[in-house]
Order: sequence, then C-alpha cells, then structure tokens
Amino acid sequence: MNNDNNGKILESYRFPSPNPKVELRVITYQSGSLRVKGMLAEPIEEGLYDGLLYLRGGIKNVGKVRPARIAQFAAEGFIVFAPFYRGNQGGEGNEDFAGEDREDAFSAFSLLHSLPRVRQLHIFGFSRGGVMALMTGINFPEAASVVTWGGVSDMSLTYMERLDLRKMMKRVIGGTPEKYPERYQERTPLYQLEQLTAPVLIIHGVNDHNVSVEHSYRLERRLRGLNKEVECWYFDEFTHYFPPAVNRKVVEDATKWMKRQGKR
Repeated sequence: MNNDNNGKILESYRFPSPNPKVELRVITYQSGSLRVKGMLAEPIEEGLYDGLLYLRGGIKNVGKVRPARIAQFAAEGFIVFAPFYRGNQGGEGNEDFAGEDREDAFSAFSLLHSLPRVRQLHIFGFSRGGVMALMTGINFPEAASVVTWGGVSDMSLTYMERLDLRKMMKRVIGGTPEKYPERYQERTPLYQLEQLTAPVLIIHGVNDHNVSVEHSYRLERRLRGLNKEVECWYFDEFTHYFPPAVNRKVVEDATKWMKRQGKR
C-alpha cells in the first residue's frame, strides 16, 4: 500500500559507533501501515553526501544489519540507511523474503531522499538484498546506481539451490515454484529489468555456495540483452564471504564506482 507518510522518521536514538568519524542512530520509520526500524550512519563532518540505501541479506536473525558494516560505508563518504525489514529488532509486521517487505526498502529510499544533507541516492544489496536492490532501482528511476554483491536475482533458483531454505520459502511464499510460479516471478527482478535505468555493478565470488554465481550470470545476460549499463567483478577464488582485507578493498572500489556514476 502506498502511504504519503512512507519514509517518515517516527523515532530516533543514538547508537554506539565503532568509528569516531561516523554517527549511528537507530530509526523507527513509516512503511505502509507499519512502524519499521533501521540504522542510519552519517559522517560527522559537515557537508553534503551521496546517500546509500544498504539492503541486508538473510531473514530474521540471519544476516542482521551490522553497525560496523554500515559505518564502513559511511566512512567512504556516504549517508547510509539500512532497514532491518519488518518484524525485526522491534519493528512491526512480518518479513516475507522480498514480498511485501519490499515496501520497507522503498520507504527507506524515501527516508534517505528526505534528509537535507543527501545529494543523490545509490542502492546496495547483499545476498537476498540483491533482489531488494534491483526492485528498488526499478521502482525509483532517479537512483544514481545499483550494486548487487553475492546477490539473489532469481527466487526460483534460490528455491532449487538452497534445500535448507525450502521450508522457510514455502511458509513465507505459500508453496513451491511449481505450484505458484507467479509468486516466485513476482519476487524475481529479472522479469522487470526493462524499467531499470540506473547503471548496475555486479560483484560475486564464483565459489559462492549460499547464492550461486549463476544468479549474477543470469542478471548480467538479461541486462546486456536489454542494452543496460552493467559492470561485473567476478572473483574466482572467493565464496559468499570475502577475506577481511579483500572485503575492505572491494568496498572502497565499489564506493568509488558509485560516486563516478553519480557525477555523470
């Protein structure tokens, strides 16, 4: 449901920051009829910054937003907002794996947009957040760029690959891809990429067993087929999680890439 108050900040309190140059706040904001929570990270130094919508992976307590990760992106010169998604960490409602909880990402985009120090907006999705990022980019053509890292692009493929997630997916989505193909398609951005205008950066470890690299190959093929702008960084030796030093370097490179898109 659309709501004029989507993205409106309802409550906010300071949260201890791991970085002295970054301030963290836990925010309660409006998403449809729900009060949802997320974390905002802002560089303390005055000035205008690009906004970054950080869309986490996992579900419930798996893949929770980590303050250090959000602060890491803010330290690269972004105002970052990371929704926890509905039903998590005191937020209302129930997360439903890129179904109605997409509205939490859309409302978070509006929240960032409303902040006076934010210039243009970039969207970043990790793992299941990849679907959320692409859907948000499709919904907001004004986004300056979309980055998907180890990102899901095809929900049926996730069902096929992740035996450990099938029970959760059947519960949340209502059944299997065979039984409800349209419900899985609805959660799969590959079918709506015609509407995406932002340039896309795809980052993926080829040895990823959580989200196979096939998700990124499918996304890349579809974007190229539509003559969309896409850049791909595939890392042959890595899984879903990169070693800390490499991770820092890739974050640095990805944020530089985003800023370049924004300047055009």
